[in-house]
Amino acid sequence: MFSPGTKKSVARRTAPTHPPPADGSPATPLTGNRKPVTDNNIIPERPDTGTPAPWAPRLSVRARIPTVKKSDKADDVDPIQPVYVGEVPQVVRDEQANMLQKHLSGDTSISGGMDKGTSLAWIICGSKLFVWSYLSPAASRKCTVLKLPSSILEDADINKTSGNAWLLCVLDWDHNTLGTNKILQQRTCVGVLLCNKKTRAFVYWPDIYSSLPSFTYIDQSDSITTTLNKQQRVSYSSLIASAIPDKKYFCIALACSSNGQLCKYVCSPTGIQCQETVTVSSQGSQLSSPKGYLRSMVWHAPYNSVKESKRRFLLLTDHEIQCFSVDLSTDSSLSKIWSHEIVGNDGDVGIQKGLAGQKKIWPLDMQMDSNRKVMTVLVATFCKDRATSSSYIEYSLLTMQYKAGIDVSSESSFRSHDKILEKRSPIEVIIPKARVEDEDFLFSMRLKVGGKPSGSSIVLSGDGTATVVRYWRNTSRLYKFDLPYDAGKVLDASVFPSDDGEDGAWAVLTEKAGVWAIPEKAVLLGGVEPPERSLSRKGSSKEESTNVSFAGNIAPRRASSEAWDSGDRQRAVFTGIAHRTAQDEESEALLAQFFHEFLQSGDVNGTLNKLQNSGAFERDGEINVFARVSKSIVDTLAKHWTTTRGAEILALSVVSTQLLDKQQKHKKFLQFLALSKCHEELSARQRKSLQIIMEHGEKLAAMIQLRELQNLIRQQTSANSQNDLSGSIWDLIQLVGEKARQNTVLLMDRDNAEVFYSKVSELEEVFHCLERKLTLIISEEMPLKFQLQRACELSSMCVTLLNTAMNYKDENHMWYPSPEGLTPWYCQTVVRSGMWTLASFMLHLLTEMDHLDTSSKLEFHSRFEVLVKVLLEAYSGAVRAKVEREEEHGGLLEEYWNRRDTLLDSLYQQVKSFNQGSSEVVEEQNKEIALKLSSNLLAIAKRHEGYRTLWNLCFDHNDLELLRSLMHDSMGPKGGFSNFVFKQMYNNKQFSKLMRLGEEFPEELAIFLKEHPDLLWLHEIFLHQSSLASDTLHVLALSDGDSSISEVVDPTSYEAKTELTLADRRRLLNLSKIAAVAGKNPDSDTKLKRIEADLRILKLQQEILKLVPENEETQELAQKLLPPAELIQLCLNIQNKQLALYAFDVFAWTSLSFLRCNTSLLEECWKNAANQDDWEAINQTTVAKGLTDEEILEVLKETALFQASRRCYGPEAETYEGGFEQVLPLRQESSEISSVEGILMQHRSFPDADKLMVTAIMLGSVATDAMLEDGPSPME
Repeated sequence: MFSPGTKKSVARRTAPTHPPPADGSPATPLTGNRKPVTDNNIIPERPDTGTPAPWAPRLSVRARIPTVKKSDKADDVDPIQPVYVGEVPQVVRDEQANMLQKHLSGDTSISGGMDKGTSLAWIICGSKLFVWSYLSPAASRKCTVLKLPSSILEDADINKTSGNAWLLCVLDWDHNTLGTNKILQQRTCVGVLLCNKKTRAFVYWPDIYSSLPSFTYIDQSDSITTTLNKQQRVSYSSLIASAIPDKKYFCIALACSSNGQLCKYVCSPTGIQCQETVTVSSQGSQLSSPKGYLRSMVWHAPYNSVKESKRRFLLLTDHEIQCFSVDLSTDSSLSKIWSHEIVGNDGDVGIQKGLAGQKKIWPLDMQMDSNRKVMTVLVATFCKDRATSSSYIEYSLLTMQYKAGIDVSSESSFRSHDKILEKRSPIEVIIPKARVEDEDFLFSMRLKVGGKPSGSSIVLSGDGTATVVRYWRNTSRLYKFDLPYDAGKVLDASVFPSDDGEDGAWAVLTEKAGVWAIPEKAVLLGGVEPPERSLSRKGSSKEESTNVSFAGNIAPRRASSEAWDSGDRQRAVFTGIAHRTAQDEESEALLAQFFHEFLQSGDVNGTLNKLQNSGAFERDGEINVFARVSKSIVDTLAKHWTTTRGAEILALSVVSTQLLDKQQKHKKFLQFLALSKCHEELSARQRKSLQIIMEHGEKLAAMIQLRELQNLIRQQTSANSQNDLSGSIWDLIQLVGEKARQNTVLLMDRDNAEVFYSKVSELEEVFHCLERKLTLIISEEMPLKFQLQRACELSSMCVTLLNTAMNYKDENHMWYPSPEGLTPWYCQTVVRSGMWTLASFMLHLLTEMDHLDTSSKLEFHSRFEVLVKVLLEAYSGAVRAKVEREEEHGGLLEEYWNRRDTLLDSLYQQVKSFNQGSSEVVEEQNKEIALKLSSNLLAIAKRHEGYRTLWNLCFDHNDLELLRSLMHDSMGPKGGFSNFVFKQMYNNKQFSKLMRLGEEFPEELAIFLKEHPDLLWLHEIFLHQSSLASDTLHVLALSDGDSSISEVVDPTSYEAKTELTLADRRRLLNLSKIAAVAGKNPDSDTKLKRIEADLRILKLQQEILKLVPENEETQELAQKLLPPAELIQLCLNIQNKQLALYAFDVFAWTSLSFLRCNTSLLEECWKNAANQDDWEAINQTTVAKGLTDEEILEVLKETALFQASRRCYGPEAETYEGGFEQVLPLRQESSEISSVEGILMQHRSFPDADKLMVTAIMLGSVATDAMLEDGPSPME
């Protein structure tokens, strides 16, 4: 839009008669509307493009963060700059980083906002809502994270909505009454109501600060989808909420929609219900179908008391302000109190419509001041200038207040007055003539009021910009919050609280740079007069587009004032135009003076001390004075190029001479740094600055080589082309030069090629242009041969630039600082993205080359191959720098691997295609070509660990010697290429080859086999490590997510690669048993005992499954290894006496630790065993028939309690480790210790059959065959 530091208004130009540019395409004025340099047009055939007067360049985020210490002078602080308040919490930054890795294309938007009443800020990133206090000094440690329901995120439109897609209301349960220090009180109970604009889904958290925040939600997307198509969807435009008196966690929410409906919701911890829907009358509307209205709602007054039963709110329609009343305590309907027309025929009460030139009026948003007396409405008016036939939009603010004599507190007072409101002041025009925007953009604009200076407002645009508006001396003064693009968008704005109870400075929440404050002084001093530009990032309404056709059949492109959407560019480096103090200016001037004296006399005495005293070494990076002087050397603009034309520039040696002069001067500058010992100081303290200085030399050398390449291509094509400007490199130069020329007023009268060869330090723009505008340079409508030729030229250009830079670094490596953590310019994201775009296009061309001759294919392949080589080198350097800085590099590394495999696979397929021939002679020639290409591909794949390509090359040629050589050369920390080869052989079921080859690489094989225990035991047997093989087999046999079926915890765990059957597991256990015997270790007996126990449990599972009724679930369990706990639970779920006894058998063969950890499960087994018999019937039978002790014994022997007791406590009981007596005693000896007898006491039959039940377990614990035949009864 414009810079806050500029005090001049934009000169208004005559409006063009051409239609406005397409949305998102900022445009440059037509040549016809700009005055030529002279009447005779000294410079013919110059591209018909121009540049409006530029505004001050944007600043980088980190450059905007104040670096002045508290002890520094206050004069060093720029008063018109915003003040950095604080970063967003760490969890938010982490989630944003994760989102960036998952969505490299950047199609996922972030919503956010600020609540003035509670000083809470919120951001929605992905599927999480983050809420924190932006006033708290510990905000990074106190951030509430709320998970959004997955069902409301399933709609694809939600995550791809540009701008804020959500509406949020904060409900402060603890502070419903007004207080002077309300904002500073600690809040312990806050509710949040969230609504999606498009789907109209609601999510309600009654208390976000509870230990486990609960939520309810209502998803209305299904009903919307069934009734309306995607284009006709109704969206909510505003949301307000209020607590219901005497009902904690209950609230009423009001939402107005774009189809004129007003909806009332009741939210509670149990659910959300739409209680009422009212269609607001639109009689007298200025529009036949008022799209997008209703627009805005605001409470008429703050919530003064928790006992307040009624509240009023104001509603903005397309032509009125309406006032409604809502009863908070009943289910009564909404009632309309009054309405006031603000767009009508009477200009005294609002905005007069029907004036000459007016076409349409949009009230966009409405706010009330803190005293609830003044209403401010943001208005956009579409106008047409009859004289010039140009269209534009006028933005203005309408301020309204209650008429004198109206008692605002009494509803009856409104009925006695025809007019409720009156203008507080004349309409304040913000921007008189702005570019025409579509309605969606207009409706995305929001208004905030109340910040300092008093009477100021802030306008938020949907594209993420914020502008403070202040009406001063009958004209508006605008202050643009100068948001850099690497900080993301402005999400919302609010007002800081002040000590005097009034509103303070403006607060701004950004997407990536945290919270900033706009001081009152910054608005007063930095405000400018309204320019003829909109409140968006786009260009002026008068900056129309023009088409420029390049030679060489290039498609026409749109010349714009900001060139190929520079706002979308995400750079890894900052712009370097940062906050500069007077000290910086003095240091730079002093350095320039010393360097000039060195060029004259060669004297450097005292230079270092004077520069140190001036503070020349206090800044690092691009703002360092040494880096700036270096930049000025390489970017010097020649004075004698201005009278030449494009073709002459291409041919004249003046270009090369100028570049060589710059190179010579830059070398002198390096000598100056070395002789003055400034180089040592920079190398020790400002490594980044020295890196930038040396990169200027790299770029200068690369530009010289590019010039030579361009001359070479021109000489080669001049015989076949009538136009010297038909090359793709020339077209690229035009695009890059055009962007730089339009962004700098001093370059307006220069040719694009002049600018390109002068702006050496901005060589990265070449690659940015490749990424954004490649389709303009190589069009799909061009003949295939022409596309191939132009792609090869661009590939040669990229390779030349990067190779030259790398060679320069190798030749001058002694001048460079320590490289740790520094990312070279050719490894930056913008460079990699540009080359990847070109490489992707060449990949597409490779699929269409089948009908071409071999020489054309070979030429294209060689150009593509070297491009792949330098691209992968750039990725490798970028990853290395991130690793050295210990930054998160997972996303970059994955991108590197994916693109590496894609490129190498394509090269490999091309190599394979050369092996085919129609005749023996052709086939033999192709084999020679393929052999050479394979050698080149092998070198690239080997350097960048393209293991899949290396494997394919060795496998296709059946070259085992080459495979072994590569395995020896590539040994990484995880086995390197050897590990990849073993995996391929494993997947191909070549187990014998794998084991034989592994004998040559024992360490790598050991690493691989750790993940494959199904082969590891064979290797251990081969090494005569029988004991280890036994352990491996044992673990493998029991692997199924759990390490062992008998142990609770085991540190070694292996996942079975294939599903093992129970028979397979039994076989493996038997092999483990044999290996344990062969091992003859001291602990062999213990191992054998454990293996035998697992064999018994495996056998028990088979027997248990036989008794389980057959169904789909049991069929799945038939071949699945069940843990002991699940096996026991399966026995308990089915009433069967045999299964009840099997449960005790499972317990018997588990470990003692398992018994202790599952005592409650063991008690359930005893209860289940007691339920297997009818003890009351048994007791009645023994009494009625008068059975003898022997007969009673025979009866009890058949009971489950007797058999379970004999199995667990009998003299013949077998267990793996310890006994049941250690965990659960049989008799009740103490009330504090659980026992079997104590469990039986809880049985329903115990009062009647207590003696029989106790006799059963006691007889079972001592019973043998001899004792069962004769012996005294325990009942005696």
